[in-house]
Amino acid sequence: MTRWNIAWLLAVPAVIVTGLTLVLAAPRPRASDQDYELVQLVVEVLAEVDQKFVRELTPEQKRLLVSNMINGGLERLDPYSEFFDVDTYAQFERQTKGEFGGVGILIELDRQSGYFQVTSPIPGTPAFDAGILAGDLILKVDGRAIDTSRREEFIRSVQGPPGTQVTLTLLREGSKEPIDITLTRARIEAPSVMGDRRKPAQLTEWEWIIDPAAKIAYIRLVAFNEHSVTDVKKAVEQAESEGASALILDLRDNPGGLLTQAVEICDLFLESGSIVATKDRRGRGRTYEAKAAGTLLTPSARHPMAVLVNRFSASASEIVAAALQDHQRAIIVGERTFGKGSVQNVIEIGSHDPKMALKLTTSIYTRPSGANIHRLPDMKDSDEWGVKPNPGFEIALSDDERLRYLQWRRQRDVVAGKPELIRNKAQPSAPEATPFVDRYLERALNHLRQQLPH
Repeated sequence: MTRWNIAWLLAVPAVIVTGLTLVLAAPRPRASDQDYELVQLVVEVLAEVDQKFVRELTPEQKRLLVSNMINGGLERLDPYSEFFDVDTYAQFERQTKGEFGGVGILIELDRQSGYFQVTSPIPGTPAFDAGILAGDLILKVDGRAIDTSRREEFIRSVQGPPGTQVTLTLLREGSKEPIDITLTRARIEAPSVMGDRRKPAQLTEWEWIIDPAAKIAYIRLVAFNEHSVTDVKKAVEQAESEGASALILDLRDNPGGLLTQAVEICDLFLESGSIVATKDRRGRGRTYEAKAAGTLLTPSARHPMAVLVNRFSASASEIVAAALQDHQRAIIVGERTFGKGSVQNVIEIGSHDPKMALKLTTSIYTRPSGANIHRLPDMKDSDEWGVKPNPGFEIALSDDERLRYLQWRRQRDVVAGKPELIRNKAQPSAPEATPFVDRYLERALNHLRQQLPH
């Protein structure tokens, strides 16, 4: 269906209000007869629903019905195409830009109390500066009780334009009376790059050198948003200034993001050669090439790299892992990646304001070797897809070990709050009888130590 017709579909609720007869009397759109008949069929179905459904639909319910119809059809095309209504498109843009107006808290639902709980305030944000602590329960937002079944609605109520205010009613561990904290929203930058541990004296910064003796740096890339390249470059340059001789790039659980960011991140570590090639339905495409200018950690022979991946490393993560592996710039450690080798374009629909958009799969990509990455539903493990670890570097995790890793990683990322506010809190629980060992990380560290000049 043409983009023109899709835009017309989005106006269907308004058309229904004025009646089907106006639709049939309207000038015929510039599309094939078959396309017009398909659009007319949808309009007729919506008109029947509007006139005869057991209860009258509100305008909002009609819009939701149209959104669900579009998304239902797109889901049958592939799992990655999607229609964004006004709210979901605004949220998508915030994620892509990696910034939004908010207060700077990470939350989860506390099953025991039934309230949202602060898992960690983000250092340097209004929440951290105001003294919000990990473990605080959020009872109300601006005096209104929270429906925890509507997480997105709660997030929208806390977020807002920088400079505006929001009041959170909190219940702190060990307290019986809730407290109100009024915060001025600020521009919050969602982290795309993280380390293993924060600097104790400066919680807004990460320790990039994970092995001080061997000078091995460690960088976790958790998202491919609009500032990922800048963040990776800054982290690597900081590590180089501290004498980094090798690098571990952790892409575990990274679902991907912007293709351009993946290409530019590869270019930070490659001096020449193909990074990735894309091809659309007509066989047209583009090959992205690395440039010598701006390459970091050179010469590569004296600055070995390892990339950590798992089954949830997908899309842009696979582009980076495949390019560095094919050019023998890094060894891949972990398990076979997800296998998402398709590119989605975001197409804004019509002239609506606020905007709506269609995320549509428009091409596939291949790694520098020409090998396929995308896994089709009927493919077997023996088929060519995803990115496999280098021979001898595949590590299989049990479900229990995977869960323990997630818990361990999350706990290391938690910031309890301002140090002066948590000194009098209860002492942390005793460490595990058997401390968790990150086998992916240890395998990469051992390999890089052996590769470094002695």
